[in-house]
Amino acid sequence: MKILILGVGQVGRSAANSLAREPANEVTVVDINEPALRELQDRIDVRAVAGNASYPSVLEAAGIADTDILIALTNSDEVNIVACQIAQLLYRTPTRIARIRAAEYTSRPVLFAEGALAVDVWISPEELVTDYIVHLLSNPGALQVVDFADGRVQLASVRARVDGLLVGKPLRVLREHLPGSDVRVAAIYRDGRLIAIDGDTVIAETDEIFFVAARDDLKNMLAELRRREPAVRRLVIAGGGNIGLRLARTLEKTHQIKLIERDPRRARKASEILQNTIVLLGDAADEELLIEENIDSADVFAALTNADEANVMAAMLAKRLGARRVMSLVNRASYSELMDNRSIDVVISPQTITIGSLLAHVRRGDVVRVHSLRRGVAEAIEVVVHGSADTSRVIGRQISEIELPPGASIVAIARGEAVVMAHKDTRIDAEDHLIVFLADRRHVDAVARLFQGER
Repeated sequence: MKILILGVGQVGRSAANSLAREPANEVTVVDINEPALRELQDRIDVRAVAGNASYPSVLEAAGIADTDILIALTNSDEVNIVACQIAQLLYRTPTRIARIRAAEYTSRPVLFAEGALAVDVWISPEELVTDYIVHLLSNPGALQVVDFADGRVQLASVRARVDGLLVGKPLRVLREHLPGSDVRVAAIYRDGRLIAIDGDTVIAETDEIFFVAARDDLKNMLAELRRREPAVRRLVIAGGGNIGLRLARTLEKTHQIKLIERDPRRARKASEILQNTIVLLGDAADEELLIEENIDSADVFAALTNADEANVMAAMLAKRLGARRVMSLVNRASYSELMDNRSIDVVISPQTITIGSLLAHVRRGDVVRVHSLRRGVAEAIEVVVHGSADTSRVIGRQISEIELPPGASIVAIARGEAVVMAHKDTRIDAEDHLIVFLADRRHVDAVARLFQGER
């Protein structure tokens, strides 16, 4: 598949790196920043073209004429929209995806209706990250919570603690603890390594556990792995940029929120937009300010500025001063390692969150949802199986009869309105939505071919 990526900023680099690693893809990138292009080429196998991403001549040089998917990820909404218009008008590019940040565009769905702007799919990283954080705040204690099957099935990861009801006990007692609940453990990482699991596997403190659950059962399962935490009420946000402001607007009617912004102009704008949020002008890494604002009474401190270092330092300081839980937005992959030593409770990667949304539109066949896990190493996908027992390699067969790649497992099935936790004797039906956990995302092509291929 020929993929053309416009823009090699943080999101563009992440998309190029992820897509170029899949053997079936041929990736070309375009940007006006030649040093950035050379740096990217030194790291991954992509073709690079320097120039303005909205110029027809530059798009032609990049191979737009036979491109299958255009992904416009520059920092300019207007450049992204124009590039999609040109691709559709001059080259009939089959699929056109654009990064759109401004609410002036995204709040008007008519702009993206059929026959309007030539954007098949628009993606707002800020909106995706905000929704992701809201999910985490709704499920205290979780490291990650993602949706499948229109939210009816959720996959979560959590760090087991000694006060969890299931910790120190074998997995087989889970049914006794949660009778009638739809829950299944998908994977356990111990000391950073995936371990084989069965009913006799004993949950140990500090294990990182991935599990799937029906939406209504998620909180009960979290309580099995760590003491049930009180609901989040008091939230301190560092940073009044796009994400911080959007998060405050989303939650200020139901939560007590303080927003700290060091830039006077941004602080003034935030105070004008927000109705029930206390906006403070200052540095979120200022110890005196945090103490004065009673950081030790905060349920969550979320560092969401544009500077990784500032976020990390502010979150670590807030944790030391008594904030119950701290989150930090980071763009550098190396900073994500901080999550492993637990100096910060949750590290949020905009690139990881965004790439999952992109992959759902890029993958061939019927992969309808993709979530990147464990900093992009693992992945969970939702795939629809079509056909019949005569044409499909999986329909009509039990899960135990399906040869999956190493580290891959079918963990749940959305069947109509029902949610079925997958076990070895579960039989696959046509039109089932399968939720598949892959410990190694490099096997995703093999999994997709298995479910979509013919006998």
